Amino acid sequence: MIATLLDENSDATGGHERKSMSCFSAVTAPAEMIDAWLRMMRLIDRPGEAAVLAPMIEREILFRAMQGPLREVLYDIACPDGRLSQIRRAIQWIREHYTQPFRIDSLAAIADMSVAAFYRHFKTVTNMTPIQYQKRLRLLRARWMLIFDPGDAATIAFSVGYESASQFSREYVRLFGMPPARDAARFRQPSALAPVKIGAMDALGYNS
Repeated sequence: MIATLLDENSDATGGHERKSMSCFSAVTAPAEMIDAWLRMMRLIDRPGEAAVLAPMIEREILFRAMQGPLREVLYDIACPDGRLSQIRRAIQWIREHYTQPFRIDSLAAIADMSVAAFYRHFKTVTNMTPIQYQKRLRLLRARWMLIFDPGDAATIAFSVGYESASQFSREYVRLFGMPPARDAARFRQPSALAPVKIGAMDALGYNS
C-alpha cells in the first residue's frame, strides 16, 4: 500500500529521493493524523461501517505518514531492495516462529545479508538485538494469555518458548514491573477495565 501511495502521490509525498536508512522513532503527530486515528477508533463500535470506511482511513493514515519526517524509512520498507525490506523478512520470520530458537546466521541468510551487516541493521531498525526482539514478543504474548486466557504462569511460559519458569518470571518483572500473576490480575479487575472519561486530545497528548 505504501508503494502504491508513493507511485500515485509522488509530489505530495516528496518524490522518490533516497536518503541513508534510519530507524523508526517517536515523532509529533499532526492534527490531521490524530483526526484520522480517532475516526478509525470510532469504527470499533460501528462494525457495519468499518468494512467500507476502515480501508479508506487506513490509506489516509499511511498518506499522512508519508508526508512526515519518517517518509524515508517508509520508502525503504516499500522498496523491494531496501535494507528495511530485507530486515522485515527476518522480523516476519521471528514473529511467526517466536517460540523457536534460531541462529543469527540463519536470520542473516533470510535477510540476504552478512551476519555483521544484519546484526547492525536489525539493531538500527528495532533498537534491539534479534534475541531481545524475540524475548519481547514472547513476553507480550504471555501477558496477553495471562490476561485473556488465564492459566498457570509456568505453563504459559513454556508455551511461548521459555525453558525455565524462573527465567520467564525474572524477565517478565524486568519488562512489566511486577510478577506475571499480579500484573495480569490488575487488568482483570473491573476498575482497571472501566473507561476513563478524559478529553481525546488530552489523552493523545498530540503525540504519535
